[in-house]
Amino acid sequence: MALPTQLLFFLPLLLQHPTRAETCSDCFTQSRAAYYPNSDKTGTERKIQTPASGSFGATLNDGDVLASSSLYRNGVGCGACYQVRCTDAKYCSNDGVMIIITDAGVSGNIEFILSQHAFARMGQNADLGASLLSLGAVGIEYRRVSCSYPSKNITFKIDQSSNHPSYFAFQIWDQQGNKDVTAVQLCETENLTCKLLERSHGAVRAVVSPPSGPLSVRILQSGGDDRDETWVVPPNNIPQNWTSGAIYDSGIQV
Repeated sequence: MALPTQLLFFLPLLLQHPTRAETCSDCFTQSRAAYYPNSDKTGTERKIQTPASGSFGATLNDGDVLASSSLYRNGVGCGACYQVRCTDAKYCSNDGVMIIITDAGVSGNIEFILSQHAFARMGQNADLGASLLSLGAVGIEYRRVSCSYPSKNITFKIDQSSNHPSYFAFQIWDQQGNKDVTAVQLCETENLTCKLLERSHGAVRAVVSPPSGPLSVRILQSGGDDRDETWVVPPNNIPQNWTSGAIYDSGIQV
């Protein structure tokens, strides 16, 4: 049976313009969330932490942190920022809370596990936040938002497992915006010989026999609102005599 002329006219338009649900970066996604009864512990009795950064994760973002296996993405999503709000108008504020992904975690059919502090902050006020805590688990909606560190540059945290000069591992902290770090190169500053760093675990990237001398870091940022890929080369180098546990300022923010 032939299609009506009007439908034939609109069909190409429909094919050219995907639905808003497929393209909307500002849309919320529905899920459910619980919280760790003790903000320093997860449901498996491990400390809440940013990957390989110890108890720092318990104080990151004033304690407003979240564990989620789907958003953690094997470490790619570590450090990403999300707006999370509960959906019961009796208790919940419109703004919810801005949280940072710090770990993978799941509990039964609950995909999101917030710190106790973040969970309570979804309430309209302190009393209603306490009421939320008494519920234990609630329906939520979330969306990715840009991280903001207005008074900080991107920093390089040398992992404690590093051993100068034979093994180098580090993390990238305080990156603004909503792009992922999808590749990192470590380069000698004199002859520009570079090594691609493998993801060791979480957000930690590492290399055996790193380049010598002062080290330049090249960061590939991907995704974000423009879905583009950009190599960022901070102006500050990691010094030649770097030490495990040290934090170095990159001299740049993006």
